[in-house]
Amino acid sequence: MSGRARIWTLALIVLVTLLGTVGYVYSVRREQTQSAVAAAPVPTGPDLTAVTGEPHVVFRSTAVGDDYGRVAVVPLSDPAGPRTFTPATCDRVYARRGEAVCLYARPGLVTTYRAEVLGPDWKVTRELPLSGVPSRTRLSRDGSLAATTTFVAGHSYSTPGRFSTETLVTRVADGHSTNIEHFRLIVDGKRVTATDRNLWGVTFADGDTFYATAASGGRTWLVRGDLGGQRLVALRDDAECPSLSPDGTRIAFKTRAGQAPGHWRIAVYDIATARSTVLAEQRSVDDQIEWLDDTRVIYGLPRGGEGPSTSDLWAARADGGGAAELFIRDAWSPAVVR
Repeated sequence: MSGRARIWTLALIVLVTLLGTVGYVYSVRREQTQSAVAAAPVPTGPDLTAVTGEPHVVFRSTAVGDDYGRVAVVPLSDPAGPRTFTPATCDRVYARRGEAVCLYARPGLVTTYRAEVLGPDWKVTRELPLSGVPSRTRLSRDGSLAATTTFVAGHSYSTPGRFSTETLVTRVADGHSTNIEHFRLIVDGKRVTATDRNLWGVTFADGDTFYATAASGGRTWLVRGDLGGQRLVALRDDAECPSLSPDGTRIAFKTRAGQAPGHWRIAVYDIATARSTVLAEQRSVDDQIEWLDDTRVIYGLPRGGEGPSTSDLWAARADGGGAAELFIRDAWSPAVVR
C-alpha cells in the first residue's frame, strides 16, 4: 500500500470513529432528554372554563414534559398553583378576555410560520400574515387590533443594524394588515428616511394610538404611532419593546442604559413628565414587559442549564423599589387577563 493510500485509509478510520462517537453522544443525550420528559409531570389545575372566567394569567409553558410549549392559564389569585392547559401550542402568545393571538413555527423541509387569532374556545377564528421567526405580539384593549413582529433577517435584537423585522398591525374583523415600517418617522422634529429603519414591539393605547420601538443607525427610540395618520414620533431614545400600563400613564421598556450590546435593564417611562425610572432587576431582560397591575410588571428570563429552553416569569415593582421575585416557574410570554 502506498503512503498516500495509508493516509487516506487512516483518515477514513478516524472519520468513521468520530461519526460513531457523535452518534453515540447524541443518542445518549436524546435518551436523557426523553427520560427527563417522562419523569417531570406537571400538576394540572381546574377546568379551563372556570379559570378563564376569572382574572388569570396566560403564558407559554416551558416545563419539561409532554405539554412543553403549550399555552397554559393560572388564576391571578394563585399564579404559582397548578396550571390548566389550553389546546394551543405557541412560540409566542398574548391574550385578552375571550381572545388570544398565537405565533408559532412549523418545522419541515421548509420551516413555515403561522399567526392565528383564537376565540374563547381556543379555536382559530382568523389567520394573520406572518413572514418570519416569531418575536413579539400584542392585542389592543378591545381585541380589534393585533400586532405581530417577526425576524425576516437575523434572529436577535442584540446588535442594531444586523437584523431586520416586519411589524404588522391587523384589523381582526376584516384581516386588513398595515406594515408600520412605511409610516413617517419623526425624530427631534426631522423625518428619518434611512433604509435601515426597523420597527418592532407594538403596544396599543386607545383608538388608533400605539407605541413601538423604532431603530436606525444603531440607535433606538420609543415612538408614539398613529394608524390613521401613518406617523411615528420619537419620545425618547434607548428604549425597546414598550408596554403600556393598565391606567395608560406609563410605559415599561427595556433599555441598554450604558450596558454592552445584548444586555438590557427594565425602565418605566412616565408619559406626563417624560421621566424614566430604572427598575431593581439587575439581570439582562430581553422580553416585552407585561404589567401585572398598575404597580408591578412581569417578564421572562431564561434559566440556563436545566432542560431545553427553560424559562421563568419574574415580577418587579414599577417604582424601582424592592427586589425582583419569582412569579411563575417554567413559563414564558405572559399576558394578564383582567
